[in-house]
Amino acid sequence: MGKGAIYEAFRRHRIELYPSVVRTPSTPIIYLALPVQDELEYIPVFIECLRKQTVADYELFVCVNQPDDWWDKPSKVAVCQNNQLTLELLSRQHDLPITIIDRCSKGKGWQGRHFGVGWARKTAMDVLNNKAEKNDIIVSIDADTTFSQNYLETIRENFIQNPWAVALSVPYYHNLTGDEITDRCILRYEIYMRYYALNMWRIMNPYRFTAIGSAMAVPVWAYRAIGGITPHKSGEDFYFLQKLRKHGEILHWNNERIYPDARFSDRVFFGTGPAMIRGREGDWSSYPVYDYRLFDEVEATFDMFPSLFEKDIDTPMTDFLQVVFKTNALWKPLRENYKTCGQFVKACNNKVDALRILQYLKAKQKDMQQCDEENLKAFIRKFYSHEHLMSWKINPDSIDFDQMGLTALNTLRDFLASHEDHCRQSGYYSIA
Repeated sequence: MGKGAIYEAFRRHRIELYPSVVRTPSTPIIYLALPVQDELEYIPVFIECLRKQTVADYELFVCVNQPDDWWDKPSKVAVCQNNQLTLELLSRQHDLPITIIDRCSKGKGWQGRHFGVGWARKTAMDVLNNKAEKNDIIVSIDADTTFSQNYLETIRENFIQNPWAVALSVPYYHNLTGDEITDRCILRYEIYMRYYALNMWRIMNPYRFTAIGSAMAVPVWAYRAIGGITPHKSGEDFYFLQKLRKHGEILHWNNERIYPDARFSDRVFFGTGPAMIRGREGDWSSYPVYDYRLFDEVEATFDMFPSLFEKDIDTPMTDFLQVVFKTNALWKPLRENYKTCGQFVKACNNKVDALRILQYLKAKQKDMQQCDEENLKAFIRKFYSHEHLMSWKINPDSIDFDQMGLTALNTLRDFLASHEDHCRQSGYYSIA
């Protein structure tokens, strides 16, 4: 039986199971892009999540990858062998519509500096892009991720109801593992992520998305409009959503969330895995809890963009931006190229993007005297009522990442996650 016939048989079987999701000409097909490296242990659970989906029309594109020269490195041979077993396992899933992209077998791996999860994600997306129609949907996913049977269906419904959206940043939640060290690290990292997101929501910044590679979706037309994903070795999800946000509006809420795994991993240079590795050694310097007042400075700068259309004025970020862009004439070129205030403000938003905001926060945080816990305490005291904190049994005075028990640390994570979910779903920030 050919691949087309296999897929059609699969589709008919899914329709028999879920007759309400019969595809019409206007119903998008979902294409999943999955980069895989040394993840054999996760694939069976991932496949089961996929097999249980209620949608009938989806296809999985898997890029199993590694640098080709790893075959000659004794420390990497185990990864190469793991990838070969992954290829074999995937090839046996005859009941699922899977396209396997082999970038791991000898002679097929990455060459030179072009390697890593960014290249793998791009390769899978570019291959499926050649097959997809413009209104179809690309779902970015990772192997160490679980999701409900309705996950893909809710994503599709989301884009059908919001056809203007250029992307979806899916809500996420790391499940705990039962190992205290692992759980402490992932909770500390997620608190950093939630805190950052809440402050970006608080100032209603255009770049208030959360970038997680396993929690993104994009319509094919938007993927093509921005020229696809740029293959950074790390942070390709961050740059991808930033690129999309400059093109249009991003959705932040989905009725089903994604559950990434919590694990120590050095496959990328920054992100969850490296953060946990450094955190295990007590180093959270790359993932600080920023003083909330720094976000206020970002907000004040963005609020000044309309006034900058008339003339140059100092903003809280001016000195930093002049250093970053290596010029004192930050706004004059934009005024010359964009003749209306609206166009000028949009150009300013594009110039002072998510990367520049993050760089500004990091640069300014070095001058701040308070530690992470004190910054978090100040934020909570400022923006949450005593009654609300009591309902969650949270006492800001007791926040100490090293001394808190796992239950208290998890409660703090859930408290921030709950408020972030409210922001995502309602579309605005409110003081509780």
